[in-house]
Amino acid sequence: MNTNTYIILALVLWNIITLALYGADKRKAKKNKWRISEATLILYAFLLGALGAMLGMSIFRHKTTRWKFKILIPIAFILNIAIISLVFFYLING
Repeated sequence: MNTNTYIILALVLWNIITLALYGADKRKAKKNKWRISEATLILYAFLLGALGAMLGMSIFRHKTTRWKFKILIPIAFILNIAIISLVFFYLING
């Protein structure tokens, strides 16, 4: 496998972890248990997990009314796309 494949696999895995984190927090919210902090959820999105965060918000209907998430997760998504694009640009063009 080449470098691009490893990067793609790492991104997919990280976004699955982020999605699972949102699901776990939603489950904990329903059971009135200790929760994952909003800062942690947002941090995972900014650390290249924005797609997983957006899917988690949509699938689990979680944090969809919080202004922080309505604004910051799309910003994180745009930044994720920019960073990933730059990484692949430099890998392809040496």
